[in-house]
Amino acid sequence: MPAAIRASRRLRLKLTACLAVACALIAAPAAARGPEGIADVAEKVIDAVVNISTTQTVDNRSGEGKGAAPQLPPGSPFEEFFEDFFKNRRGDKGTGPRKTNSLGSGFIVDPSGVAVTNNHVIADADEINIIMNDGTKIKAELVGVDKKTDLAVLKFKPPAGKQLVSVKFGDSDKLRLGEWVVAIGNPFSLGGTVTAGIVSARNRDINSGPYDSYIQTDAAINRGNSGGPLFNLNGEVVGVNTLIISPSGGSIGIGFAVPSKTVVGVVDQLRQFGELRRGWLGVRIQQVTDEIAESLNIKPARGALVAGVEDKGPAKPAGIEPGDVVIRFDGKDIKEPKDLSRVVADTAVGKQVDVVIIRKGKEETKQVTLGKLDDTDKPQPASAKTQPETDKPVTQKVLGLDLAPLSKELRAKYKIKDTVKGVLITGVDADSDAAEKRLAAGDVVVEVAQEPVGSAADIKKRIEQIKKDGKKSALLLVSNGAGELRFVPVSVQ
Repeated sequence: MPAAIRASRRLRLKLTACLAVACALIAAPAAARGPEGIADVAEKVIDAVVNISTTQTVDNRSGEGKGAAPQLPPGSPFEEFFEDFFKNRRGDKGTGPRKTNSLGSGFIVDPSGVAVTNNHVIADADEINIIMNDGTKIKAELVGVDKKTDLAVLKFKPPAGKQLVSVKFGDSDKLRLGEWVVAIGNPFSLGGTVTAGIVSARNRDINSGPYDSYIQTDAAINRGNSGGPLFNLNGEVVGVNTLIISPSGGSIGIGFAVPSKTVVGVVDQLRQFGELRRGWLGVRIQQVTDEIAESLNIKPARGALVAGVEDKGPAKPAGIEPGDVVIRFDGKDIKEPKDLSRVVADTAVGKQVDVVIIRKGKEETKQVTLGKLDDTDKPQPASAKTQPETDKPVTQKVLGLDLAPLSKELRAKYKIKDTVKGVLITGVDADSDAAEKRLAAGDVVVEVAQEPVGSAADIKKRIEQIKKDGKKSALLLVSNGAGELRFVPVSVQ
């Protein structure tokens, strides 16, 4: 083959390779912007997303309102806008009552005039208005709220002759990590804003409430996005944007949405009853730590430890007792306490369910007919405080605890109810494991290793047996003066 032809072929191959690299470089930024379907989703659902405007009367002496202007670089084109906007919300700095406005987001779920938003968007509002994507403003009424999941349902009368666009819920359980999602809302009153990102995590518990199970996303969510929808690429609502983590108040790529699985149940009940009717088991529960699991012969550590049973709750007549560990409820596995809280709350009131427990190393099944949870916030009695000592009682020391029999005088001193039985703690060694576990004077040891105790001698005997059995810790059932129980594992080594 002539040299000229070979050289020509090599040149063509090099040009082809360079072209492929160039195409890859050109395509990379396009892929980084996300899938092409985002624009289709936005166009399809944008008219179902609304702004929520509220008016509230506040006392000027209580502060400058809920909102605070975001920190913007000097000379920012939005600086003047935000200054006027937040000054408007704060109003004049007088001493009398004044009106403040706040803005959030929401979305229409029924074309007859039903919208969903966050409870914190409309909380304490004197007036609620829905602002459509075309600027139409309509007065809305509150159907009901659920503070535990921070959701609210509104109803309003559609304008005459106007056909509303509504959206449907998707299945948040089918979301995958890395899946693209779209947020639409009203950040900083810049209505109709579309942002996109991925699902960063699912079932996220950030300790904001008893039923935390958030979708975490890096789609930009800012102040004003609260209550707005999070869509999958089918245009279905898979979450309600609710919270962000940010030191500045702006998006840093960590936002949280209530999953649609939770939202659907809450919305249905609010529309039907105007309130939430959650199932109630009537127990107080705590984590099964490795120490507690070792004490109860449970391997691996799992479930929800029953620390107390309500006298008038459904669990008591079913035979559930303190010290039981719930590992399955209505066919669903319970890995930790929050699993039990969620599944009980989601179960219909009056339903009879099987509850599988571990008691003294053996599995048992109890049948419970669920009651209705009273969601009203009730003040909890404070733990008894140690008072200055007068006549020091005769005590014995075990595990770094000063223990004394419960006398009438000591009950009065530490404000311990007559119904509380056990051995009183009058002091705790500061360098002991008991002190690290926050045991304190005024607490009462009710049981050791699930056996009742009535004296320091009983406790000593139980501890000696635990040591002989080769266990590293003793599981104490401890009560405060008001009778509230908790399990505390204390090292015996």
